[in-house]
Amino acid sequence: MTNLSPIQYQIYPKNPAAHLFEIVCIVSDPDEDGQRFSLPAWIPGSYMIREFAKNIVQLSAECNGKPVVTKKLDKDTWQCAPCDGPMKLTYEVYAWDLSVRAAHLDNTHGYFNGTSVFLMVQGKEDRPCIVDIRPPVGDVFQSWRVGTAMSRDSAAPYGFGLYRAENYDELVDHPVEMGEFTLATFEACGVPHDIIITGRHRSDMDRLCTDLKKICEHHIRFFGEPAPMDRYVFMVMAVGDGYGGLEHRASTSLLCSRDDLPKSDELAVSEGYRTFLGLCSHEYFHTWNVKRIKPKAFLPYELSRESYTPLLWAFEGITSYYDDLALLRCGLITQESYLELLGQTATRVWRSQGRFKQTLEESSFDAWTKFYRQDENAPNAIVSYYTKGALVALALDLSIRSGTNQEKSLDDVMRALWQEYGLPLKGVPDEGVEKIVLEVTGLPLQDFFHKALRSTEDLPLNELLAPFGVAFMLRAAESENDKGGKPSKKSEDISKARAVLGAKIQGSGDARLSYVFDGGAAQEAGLAAGDVIMAINGLRAASGNLEQNIGGYPVGETLELHVFRRDELMVFNPVLKAAPLDTCVLTLMDNADVVAVAQRNNWLGFTERD
Repeated sequence: MTNLSPIQYQIYPKNPAAHLFEIVCIVSDPDEDGQRFSLPAWIPGSYMIREFAKNIVQLSAECNGKPVVTKKLDKDTWQCAPCDGPMKLTYEVYAWDLSVRAAHLDNTHGYFNGTSVFLMVQGKEDRPCIVDIRPPVGDVFQSWRVGTAMSRDSAAPYGFGLYRAENYDELVDHPVEMGEFTLATFEACGVPHDIIITGRHRSDMDRLCTDLKKICEHHIRFFGEPAPMDRYVFMVMAVGDGYGGLEHRASTSLLCSRDDLPKSDELAVSEGYRTFLGLCSHEYFHTWNVKRIKPKAFLPYELSRESYTPLLWAFEGITSYYDDLALLRCGLITQESYLELLGQTATRVWRSQGRFKQTLEESSFDAWTKFYRQDENAPNAIVSYYTKGALVALALDLSIRSGTNQEKSLDDVMRALWQEYGLPLKGVPDEGVEKIVLEVTGLPLQDFFHKALRSTEDLPLNELLAPFGVAFMLRAAESENDKGGKPSKKSEDISKARAVLGAKIQGSGDARLSYVFDGGAAQEAGLAAGDVIMAINGLRAASGNLEQNIGGYPVGETLELHVFRRDELMVFNPVLKAAPLDTCVLTLMDNADVVAVAQRNNWLGFTERD
């Protein structure tokens, strides 16, 4: 086989204060008809067209020291004129997206995903890639280091210099962090793992390593050793208030609130730290489920346009089921804590009227246009394939366990998917997950899948959980901040039900409605998203006191609301309704018999298998 010259890239933080990266791409043998270059329109794991090419500020090409004419063909593709000899393409990228999806650069750090900065050389996508990651110029940047799971070529560990990837697909699957960061390392099943934290924080790094080691070893052993990567990197950006994660083949980018990280003087697992560990667990589970066990529609990724699949419920929903379950099985949280998290997940589903209008398969398929582009009607129109997908995974797991007398479970299904589709990396067809479930369990679950995936029926969680000694109940929310998962602290007397308007207030300051819920008092009175409530029964209203003021009236009371819609003052007269029973609570049954307790422990525990 002929050795083909690699594609060479250089990336340089040219002007951190202006948030500009300079990138150079060198092609030794450009297409004789004129080389084309293109930038992805989306990043795997985040199913929305983001038009990364919009951030390219300027672009030019040269060959043998002479300019080469370039022409833009569409939103993200450039055509260069034919030339004889190596071609050098130089361009700048504006990087000011502080998220896990794109690129960000300032005087404190630099971060990028390859999909945001590396133009693809069309027709040469399978070529090896060499990347020269260069430091910014200036004394203030002398202590900057590089964090990435990309393979080093001649670069020193955590140093600037040459890195390499086998092809373009691998190149854009290794995000890079540069700057001053906290670094800690541990091994999980013999694989080195780095934790890199950028941003001010005071984390207990030893505890973080200990806890993440438990999670990583659990997931590796769940699917079976050896791990599918030689090294793994957790790349964390700690901010005042933030949350997000994006999976990659050997790393994950995480955005978290610095207060969610563990402190040396805290012994318990706080709610914030539990949230952070669940995020880490979720993205790490993706190392298998979606990065290697992936929909057939993603092999290969078509990064210039949408790639539709009805299977996101399986890749995100099942992952969302196992992320917190792993925390329990590792001994990091209690059964009660885990059931609280399940209750919060169920609450998010039950509070969405969209679950009666969109099926789970439709939610997966329409992620590009609905889930990732939510508007003021989203709660009334869509259901999340993350949250309802997690509940379907729970229901499927319980159904399998009950139907096989605990001989089989969803654990066995996931390992079968790994053996069938992950190790050979051949792509899961639309019917592949259901087919594997039927083969592994031998159960007639066709009707389950029809109802769970292709209908809008609520899942019978109470019926499924009872044999495992877990009670499922619904109650009214105690306030707008009630996330569910915990029993009520107040009386459940219907005569004392809390009165609600049936709308959500946006942020602070003016009482502006962000959502108006189907069937609520606000919608029936004619209120709409964007309306600003100025007064209630003649008294001034603001976002900070609206809920309290409305809750002071009895159910059935008719209010007089003075409201601005755009610049017009209007009057509406909603009739207050009782807070709906849409808050879910899962609890351990006090009267569960020995069999139920044993089944529950088998489900919630983790037994390593040969």
